[in-house]
Amino acid sequence: MQKTSARLLALLSLLQARRDWPGALLAERLEVSPRTVRRDVERLRELGYPIVAAKGPDGGYRLGAGSQLPPLLFDDEQAVALVVALQTVAVTGAGVGEAAARALTTVRQVMPARLRHRIDSFQVTAVEPAAAAPVDGATLSTLSAAVHAREEVRFDYPGGPPRRAHPHHLITRGGRWYLLAWDPDRGDWRTFRADLITPRVPNGPRFTPRDLPGGDVAAFVTRRFQGSESGWPCHGEVLLDLPAAEVSRYTPDGFVEELGPGRCRLILGSWSWPALAAAVGRFDADFEVVGPPELKAASAHLARRYARASGNLPDALG
Repeated sequence: MQKTSARLLALLSLLQARRDWPGALLAERLEVSPRTVRRDVERLRELGYPIVAAKGPDGGYRLGAGSQLPPLLFDDEQAVALVVALQTVAVTGAGVGEAAARALTTVRQVMPARLRHRIDSFQVTAVEPAAAAPVDGATLSTLSAAVHAREEVRFDYPGGPPRRAHPHHLITRGGRWYLLAWDPDRGDWRTFRADLITPRVPNGPRFTPRDLPGGDVAAFVTRRFQGSESGWPCHGEVLLDLPAAEVSRYTPDGFVEELGPGRCRLILGSWSWPALAAAVGRFDADFEVVGPPELKAASAHLARRYARASGNLPDALG
């Protein structure tokens, strides 16, 4: 038979693994008597674990929710996953970075050496800047709860009167948090920056969820940010005198192919041909436009505009 402390940890692990446990099955798994299980359950309750006993001929136990957070038990993979999540949250604009960092320190202190070695080798670096205005944690909690409860949210938003919306998803993109919601007043889907939302209380009535066009949240939001339901309206191909690895870092929505040392093929989209030409020009490298003709014309148009702005317009560009 296991020692009492080891048996309590084994019992707690079983209770966390599934919702309901018949007392007889717990006794069998722990290789003890049902009476010992009852005593161990009482010991866990004294430690703060809200274990609910089910009545009936079979009896049983369930780990419920309490008013305070008791000590938790994680297996190795759960503990590592928790640390990875906390490190990721600590470098986002979620408004809880400081709390995540403190929680990370607390978790690490109680980890065995073998796990500390694993998590110390994992460090998250914010390659993109965090959201320009970090989101208040209370706002995220309010919006998330409304999404879960399917309740209409009412809020203030810059540039207009108070808004109302049917929240469907809380998402992150490009270092910012967004609320994807159906706008009943405009009869269309909208994305709202969460850091600009000031919730009003109470929430509105419950609503019936709608099917998102296409069914894929990531694809739908990407199309919205690209300015077209079918994706970017303009696509072009160029040959750039830069390594593919360098270009790929700045074109997450593009296709980059290595053509040789210091040269690559770039296929990119944008909301207009001048914008696409400008996006290529920002690499500050020589390039050749493969096509289409609209991109070549837009490049020539920008060349004339820049030449005029510099006060040096060659006759060939006039």
